[in-house]
Amino acid sequence: MEIIGIVKKLFDVQKFDSGFKKREIVITTEEPYPQNVLIEFIQDKVDLLKNIKLKDKIKISINIRGREWTNPKGIVRYFNSIQGWKIEHYFEGTGTSNKTSSTPSPSLSSDDFDDLPF
Repeated sequence: MEIIGIVKKLFDVQKFDSGFKKREIVITTEEPYPQNVLIEFIQDKVDLLKNIKLKDKIKISINIRGREWTNPKGIVRYFNSIQGWKIEHYFEGTGTSNKTSSTPSPSLSSDDFDDLPF
């Protein structure tokens, strides 16, 4: 999945005694009802944010993660997080970014659809 938006906030890197590190970013989507979305980058993906600045327009490839946690009283809670794993500057009007794919997109012809059941 991908999300496009303007960088609203960049947090500092958080490092934990276990060696785990993460950095969070908030982007504001551009839609009729803009959303401020918190996205976390963990471990080696933290470095992807080093060239990102406030007000940059970016496209982030994301995964949605969920987990279950039982508190000491036995109550089960559920948490979601959005983790980024790729980030690109996004250029208005072209729908392109500053990175290019290393593999070309396959071209399709009408013959490619002959075996579809519908």
